[in-house]
Amino acid sequence: MTLRGRLTTAFLAVVLGPVLLGAFFAGGTVAVVNDHRSRERLDLAATTVRTSVSALCQQLYAAADAVAVAGEPVVRAVAARQVIARGLAVAIRVTDAVGGTTLLTPAAPGAPWADCAGGYPVSAAIQALAVRVELRDPAGGSIGAVWAAQRLDPEFVSRLAAATGTAVTLCRGEPAPGTAIQSTEHSGSRDAVLVAARRLDGDAVGETDTGRYVRRVGPSPGQPLPLVLSVPPNPPRDIYAIIAGAVLLAGLLAVLAAWRLARSTTRPLSELALAVDRVADGDLTARVPVNRPDEVGRLARTFNRMTRETQSYVHALTTSRDQLRGHLALLGDTLASTHDLHRILQVILQTALVATGARAGLLLLLDPDDGTLVGQCAEGLDGPPAADPEAVRVPLGAGVLGTVAATGEPLRGRIERDGPHRDGYEPDCRTYLAVPFAAPGSAGPPPQHPADPLVPAPAAATLGVLVLYDRHGSDDFDDTDLVTLRSFACHAAVAVDNVRVHEEAQRLSLTDPLTGLWNYRYLKESVRREVERASRFGRMISLLVLDLDRFKEVNDTYGHAAGDVVLTEFARRIRGVIREVDLAFRQGGEEFVLLLPETDARGAVTVAERLGAAVRDTPIAIPPPPGSVSAAPRALVPVTVSIGIAVYPHHATTAARMLDAADGALYAAKAGGRDTHRVATAGDGPTVQEMPVPAAAATPDDGLPRAGGHPGPGDGGASSGPHPPRQGRGR
Repeated sequence: MTLRGRLTTAFLAVVLGPVLLGAFFAGGTVAVVNDHRSRERLDLAATTVRTSVSALCQQLYAAADAVAVAGEPVVRAVAARQVIARGLAVAIRVTDAVGGTTLLTPAAPGAPWADCAGGYPVSAAIQALAVRVELRDPAGGSIGAVWAAQRLDPEFVSRLAAATGTAVTLCRGEPAPGTAIQSTEHSGSRDAVLVAARRLDGDAVGETDTGRYVRRVGPSPGQPLPLVLSVPPNPPRDIYAIIAGAVLLAGLLAVLAAWRLARSTTRPLSELALAVDRVADGDLTARVPVNRPDEVGRLARTFNRMTRETQSYVHALTTSRDQLRGHLALLGDTLASTHDLHRILQVILQTALVATGARAGLLLLLDPDDGTLVGQCAEGLDGPPAADPEAVRVPLGAGVLGTVAATGEPLRGRIERDGPHRDGYEPDCRTYLAVPFAAPGSAGPPPQHPADPLVPAPAAATLGVLVLYDRHGSDDFDDTDLVTLRSFACHAAVAVDNVRVHEEAQRLSLTDPLTGLWNYRYLKESVRREVERASRFGRMISLLVLDLDRFKEVNDTYGHAAGDVVLTEFARRIRGVIREVDLAFRQGGEEFVLLLPETDARGAVTVAERLGAAVRDTPIAIPPPPGSVSAAPRALVPVTVSIGIAVYPHHATTAARMLDAADGALYAAKAGGRDTHRVATAGDGPTVQEMPVPAAAATPDDGLPRAGGHPGPGDGGASSGPHPPRQGRGR
């Protein structure tokens, strides 16, 4: 059999078979589709009915509430007439506590009324839809109720029918022939609909003897009306004749198309196959003659364009690697100006993945405290590196990464063939490429690590390791990848080193070099920021100004070196009293400031008491001056502290006034004999109020402003966060 015959037969089998099978299925499913569409129409109508009745109930609730809120009966009657005049209800009924009617508007529909809250009468035709709102006295006791009603008349049923697009029948609680009150059906159809509805269970859909689809809607919570919806059948017209004609036409077209396709395809296919064989052998100059403007001709043109573009792509790829190194160097210069360490590490790893076509990668930095590699960011990995890169910690000399960090030499190869042994954190990969993360000329002191002679020391300039796994579309990383990645890692390490230098410079500019606390430069900015946050979220903050008593005498008696020892020890004791969220500053000289977020006056007093006791109870040991006898005893210097306290917003509403108020309280503490604390009085001023401190250092019951259930500070912890110093007062 020729190729043309095979193509014709295959095309007819592929096309006509599904067409015929589809025609049989289409004819058999038309009735099912019509049934489903009618049922969906009833489902949508049922939803619309529930929504409409619910909206009417909400309107009646609003009307009843409007009457219920009116106080006196006369005012209530006026409100009832206004509600009816606005069309919110057709009738208002007010009853007393025993159910007697005290007010009934004219033209009210007769009983029974269906209550929106639930329940409906089943023994008589429903005349109205109503809601009930309780009337209560000032003590909360029930004194009656207000009923708002809407008449269920033919107009109401017609509106429901128009909204749903179906016929609507309103009946008693249990639909049966002859029990309908209102209906949009003709009398004969109405009886048939009610008979069919009586056979239904719940929300099921049934059919009448004439083929109409019937569904019951309610009564149910929120929709107390017993309604029956019905739609006529929608039989298709001439559908089977249309299907038969479509099948016949499809068959004729399929035969014609099969013959035409086979005839026009076989001739140029041989030419196309020959050109494909030449391309497969590596000859990208092969071209297919374009003889026809049909699909095969388009295929030939596409093939020719593909070979030309492939030639240009191959030429571009041969020059891209030479250009890549220059692009990476430019990228490294750009990264060197960035100061966000986490972001720069992500950019480094993602750029390395793109540059080499690797599937996954991991970047680790050397921890100078324990001499281990700590993961920073990961891409394309499963397990701990993806969820928490910092959980990856690699000792020097362990596995691929530890070896690269210890020797400073890059490694590439296959995990199962080339050493070292793969660690558990590394992915299940075939190939790897790991380079040291080192900045040229940035050599510094080697990191501290356990004094183990078996653990090699890392290269002095090594910052970490960059490792990539499994190239896409290639088995192994080559030497070009190694040179490229090592050059890029060198530039990227410079950027990381710059960021670290920037962070260290910023830290030094915001901390006091003697005590390690935040300095005056950061103080005002921190107080302003915390005051703004407290104002925005309605919180309280406390500010404590501390001044060492008679510190000038310490300097005069023991020397300034001893004074530095006292200040350093005092800062250490401050850290032992405050929480992690609290901020400690050295304003200058012997004056310090504590900023306690989320802390009221009682909490601030607790911190002041603890700090005063911590300073007062343990004198500070002063080492002997240089040149003295080594066995000379250390001098014990008793130190006390005076503290002024201000609380936002009770004592001040701005950062400057907070500092002034706390300063005023500090002056009062100094004037009150020192070694004590004072709390500023309410208002934006430096005035203070004295607070006696019991001997047991318990917080007095003094009516101070409190933060409503927030515990006071002083649970221990270290201070964190930077702040700015003023000159000490030499008290």
